[in-house]
Amino acid sequence: MLNLSKLEEFIKPEANCLASYVLEMLTAIEVDKFQPSFAHLPNDPYLEGSYRFRRLSHFKIVGDRLIKLPHRRFFQSRQCNPLLGDVIREYPELDDELIQLEDFQRLIWEFFQFCQLCSTSQEIGVHQIRTTASPQQSGNPAPEGIHRDGVDIVGIFSVDRNKIGGGETHLYKSKDGKPPAFSKVLNPGELLVFRDAQYFHYTSPVNVIAGEQGTRDVFVLTCPGLFPPDEN
Repeated sequence: MLNLSKLEEFIKPEANCLASYVLEMLTAIEVDKFQPSFAHLPNDPYLEGSYRFRRLSHFKIVGDRLIKLPHRRFFQSRQCNPLLGDVIREYPELDDELIQLEDFQRLIWEFFQFCQLCSTSQEIGVHQIRTTASPQQSGNPAPEGIHRDGVDIVGIFSVDRNKIGGGETHLYKSKDGKPPAFSKVLNPGELLVFRDAQYFHYTSPVNVIAGEQGTRDVFVLTCPGLFPPDEN
């Protein structure tokens, strides 16, 4: 259990639920402190190609307390994820050393301010994801294509881009082929937040532009988490 009371500078004024997406640069967060934990992420066993690496943990915020929840599995319906939908997935938990970082707690607290505007849930899922690319293989951050996650709020926080091109994030009002409402490569320190029911989202493949390997490191945050039907 962690005390979040010292993070008041991130609290948002009261407002209605998000009318659109929000993009902000979190200058108070030192993204370099996250780098060591991305260097040893385990491989995502549910995708072929060994280009994505992932951990997942769930948290609950009660007052000014951040509580790490017990381990739970991950599940999306086929309607949301045509590639891995209806597959119960299990990923290792985030490292305790990462969770103890004040900068990590700041990120959770910032995202939670948006969750309070649009959701009754106090629970947040945090996916730590590295996508790699090599001269022989590009990396696909969203192999399921243009999609929704099936939650209330989604946040994408960019930690690092190293020796890669591509990886542009798009938000779409619909899947009817119209141009996206938002298109941008998220730079380290930028947080994109949007209502899942309002936008489909997608991130284009990444390709290496120098050396033998390039990497894209992000946290994807959801409110609430996504669990198998028998665990809800």
